[in-house]
Amino acid sequence: MLMPVRIDASITISSGIYPFKYYITFLRNMKKLLTTALLVVFILGMLNAQQSKEELSAAAANPLADLMSFPFQNNLNMNYGEHNRNVNVLNIQPVIPLFNGKFITRTIMPIVRIPDFGNESGKLTSGLSDMVLTGFYVPESKGLMWGFGPVIELPTGGSVRGNEKWSAGPSLVVLAQPGDWTLGGLVNNAWSFAGNSDRQDVNHMLVNLFAVCQLGGGWYVNSSPIITADWTAEGDDRWIVPIGAGGGKMMMLGGKLPLNLQSQLYYNVVRPDFGPKWQWRVQAQFLLPTSMFKKDKSIE
Repeated sequence: MLMPVRIDASITISSGIYPFKYYITFLRNMKKLLTTALLVVFILGMLNAQQSKEELSAAAANPLADLMSFPFQNNLNMNYGEHNRNVNVLNIQPVIPLFNGKFITRTIMPIVRIPDFGNESGKLTSGLSDMVLTGFYVPESKGLMWGFGPVIELPTGGSVRGNEKWSAGPSLVVLAQPGDWTLGGLVNNAWSFAGNSDRQDVNHMLVNLFAVCQLGGGWYVNSSPIITADWTAEGDDRWIVPIGAGGGKMMMLGGKLPLNLQSQLYYNVVRPDFGPKWQWRVQAQFLLPTSMFKKDKSIE
């Protein structure tokens, strides 16, 4: 799940573009960060308890699974404004289960690249946007799984890449896994409660519907549209409603480390006047089942 970065039309008025050297420095820092993260994940993955691709693929489709995962999700939002500019958002969103899977934490760190919308080329800014923290308490249940907890948005994006507001609200996820299917949805709403008083208050809703069908051998098809509503906007500028689908495959790197690769394409049938028409989503998700850290009693 991700929190879309809603771009305000007011940021199209910019007095300058970051120098090229800052972009190069940013890319080098991101390369170091990703290299370190992948190295840690790979080392831990070599300890992984054996599970089939089908089991891992089904678990990856379940946001409430007792499973550590490290998704790197890139979203290319296309055709903003009169010059059809693109906004790129890389979501680094580790999922860590606690207390034997009773509480699931999800942190979304969006790395954005925002163009200069007033021109056919050029960049306005790039870097970290507002971070989103979500926690789900998962009660015991049979058949229908559900979890609830808080969502908190941190003003880490500054004045250009974020809202400069602290926001919070409730979050709920419900799902079922009948046969080869995973069907469910996540909904949350956040209101601002602190931050820059000169910036507009935050009041927005996110609904993430998801449907996944396992095809066997680690392959699957899926659709995970994210519907958003900005309650502070008026009329047709309030909603973004996408339709689309895609697919992916679970594979094992080195025969040990589970890697889930997927891609989807969405068209926004409802969108603000200043909003993207298309979104192309590509994700690489490393999985670490928590069972790998549990002591194997069979060897005692």
